[in-house]
Parts: sequence; structure tokens; C-alpha cells
Amino acid sequence: MSKIRKCCLTLAGIAGAAIFLVATVCLSGCTSLGYYWQSVTGHMAVVNAAKPVSDWLEEPTTPAATRARLELSQRIRAFASTELKLPDNPSYRRYADLQRRAVITNVVAAPEYSLTLKTWCFPVAGCVGYRGYYAEADAKLEAAALKAQGLEVSVYGVPAYSTLGYMNWAGGDPLLSTFINYPEGELARLIFHELSHQVLYVKDDTMFNESFATAVERIGGKMWLQKNGSQAAQKEYAEFDARRTQFRALTLRARQRLADIYKKNMPVASVDKAQAATELIATKKQEAMQQLREEYAQLKQSWAGYAGYDNWVANANNASLGAQASYDELVPQFEALFVNQGNDWQKFYDACKVLVPSPRDERRAALAKASGVAIP
Repeated sequence: MSKIRKCCLTLAGIAGAAIFLVATVCLSGCTSLGYYWQSVTGHMAVVNAAKPVSDWLEEPTTPAATRARLELSQRIRAFASTELKLPDNPSYRRYADLQRRAVITNVVAAPEYSLTLKTWCFPVAGCVGYRGYYAEADAKLEAAALKAQGLEVSVYGVPAYSTLGYMNWAGGDPLLSTFINYPEGELARLIFHELSHQVLYVKDDTMFNESFATAVERIGGKMWLQKNGSQAAQKEYAEFDARRTQFRALTLRARQRLADIYKKNMPVASVDKAQAATELIATKKQEAMQQLREEYAQLKQSWAGYAGYDNWVANANNASLGAQASYDELVPQFEALFVNQGNDWQKFYDACKVLVPSPRDERRAALAKASGVAIP
């Protein structure tokens, strides 16, 4: 299981694999046609591989372990709609065995001295801070091209994605072999996260969307385990989530240090001074990244050998840190807003939707005011 779990939107699914999408691309230049074509064909391959969970359960050759996970997924799916007031639609009532570790490989990129992610803009979905590929080789080619432009790049597998409800007419977003065997608490969180994107989505604001979905999954996941989880599942989740909380605090401190360093990367009058300033910032950046690795090594000593974040830390850069911020940065505000709405899911969703029409900065200010939690 991926230890730094992220989801994404699939552009082909959002456009419904319609001819409209291809036509739109060609209006802006058909050099992007290859990317959209892989997105359309990749998504449709996933859709075609999926069949109703009931069919898998009735199939004698379905392994007992898979059967048990599918049954669990449907109990979680029902809980999502009845308890969390998430959409009651065809999504996550079908299953596809993809025979690979990730459904999509994401590419994220950021400048050498900034945590601000490069964005790609698409019809319907708007601008997002990642680009997804169904073929890992294509993602690596994109990564190489971005590195050649001087950007820092991170490439990672994605276990699930959302089509924002646009594909419910075709069976909705399916359960996938890439995440069906997650521990019970994590499986519940993932399903809640993806369904929440069908409740609220704001164009051009990845951080708002993902932080909202992460808040829903965290609150909903705890509710599921408290009401339905076995003692073993609750214990497993508590241990996993405790490590994750510690790791998020660790990387938040690293982001804050780097952001402070990069703020000092201001234009200066002379070339000599500019070079000296850049060299100083580069040195301080290297020190901050080394501090991250040293603090992680110290933290890990209390984890009884758990090494799930090792690879991430070893390859951490502006791109991976910036991507993580999209999923974490506004979660405290959304969690507080849920409490302020009396822990009532529908009131919480309504309060969040009120924020959507505002411009990005005003939306964040309104979220902070409504939640009572300031945004650093």
C-alpha cells in the first residue's frame, strides 16, 4: 500500500470521454491531442474492466479474500450515503482488477526555489497541480521533459481517482484492485474522499478541493471505525494514523522553513549580488532538506521499524512537498467548520458550498472566518 496516498481527477472521465473533449483540445492546438487520447482510452479501459460487485460475489472463482473485501466495501459504501450524506449513486458499486499497482501515475513539478506547483489547465476541470498518465512510461517522459526545463519533479502512483460524478451514467467510479486490500480504515477513508469530490469541486483550486476531501475522509473514517470497526481494525488504524500525523507535522515544519528561505529570493540590483543571494538560498535550502531527513530519522526510531515513508523522504523536493501541502493545508479549517456546524454533515456541506463563488483568496479568508481557525 502506498504510504503517501493521493488521489486525482481523471480528465477523460470528467469529459465523459466525449468527442467534445477532443474538439476542445484541437481548438487550442492538437499538440495536446496525444495526452487527451491516452486519458480517454485509459479511463475507458478501466470502465470496461469493471463489473458489478454482485457479479464478482456470485462468481465461484472469485478468491475468498477478494470476496470479503468487496463485501466490506459495500458496507462502507452504504455508510457513506446514510451516515455521511455523500451521494447515493452508482460509484463504487462496481469493481475492476487492473493487475497493476496504480491506476494512474501523477507528475508534479515546482521551481527550484518555490513550493508553488506548476499547473496544467483543462476543459471542465480547470487548472490543477498535477498531470496524470495511465502508462507509467509516459509519466516518466513528461518528468524528464520538465526536469530539462529546470523544474524539480516528483512522480508517484495513484490508487484512485474521481470523475466528479460525470461518469455515473456509465456506472460511476469503480472500486479498483489498486486499493481494495487497504486496511479497513484506509479503505473507508479513500471511498469517502473520492465521493466527497462529487459533493464539492472548485475549478482552479486544488488545495481547497483536496483539503475538503481530506477533512471528510478523516472525520468519516473515524466515525466508520467507531461504529463498525473491529478492535483489531481500530488498533491498526490508530497506529497508522498516529505515524501519519507525526509525519505531517514533520513535513509541515520543513515546508515552513523552505517557504521562509524562498521569500528571501528577491531581485537585487546587480548581477554579482543576485548570484551571491542565490548561492546563499541554495545553501540554506540544502540545510533545510538535510534537517528534514535528520528529523525523520529521529522520529522513525519510535516506530518499531516502520519504514513506509523512507523512499518519500529520500526523494523529497519542492514538488513532492508542494503536492503534499495541497492535501493538508486547509484541513484544520474544514474540520473546525464541521464542528461549528454541529457535526451535521449536510449543514457542513452547505456551509462549504457558500464559499465556492468567491475568488480564491477571499474563499480562504471566508473559510478561516467561518471555522474560527486562522490560515498561516
